[in-house]
Amino acid sequence: MPPRLHSRHTFTLATRFTADALGRRFLTPREPYRFVQRDDNRIHVVRSGDSLYSLAAKYFRGFKRPAGLWWIIADFQPQPIHDPTIVLTPGTVLHVPSRRTVEEDIFGEKRRWESTP
Repeated sequence: MPPRLHSRHTFTLATRFTADALGRRFLTPREPYRFVQRDDNRIHVVRSGDSLYSLAAKYFRGFKRPAGLWWIIADFQPQPIHDPTIVLTPGTVLHVPSRRTVEEDIFGEKRRWESTP
């Protein structure tokens, strides 16, 4: 079954599965979209109570299931965040990609073709 629309697994090396010695199937590793300095990036200074989920819901409003796009913010940091459950420290500066970056670069067809082996 292919990943859902806007899944972080959209670009798992052509969405292939691998199997271990017991026959269990696993997705291949995904190539995250890394931080890129752009003029239309937004900066968010973390406040008490902010989470990756709440920030994604705020900044990606208009996308289907915007809070589920927390991984875009996590991947887009100069030092990526690997655990979405961590409590964000107030005062921390986070980089948030623009809607254009999300649509054209992160979910764009060009990236899909570049990730195909």
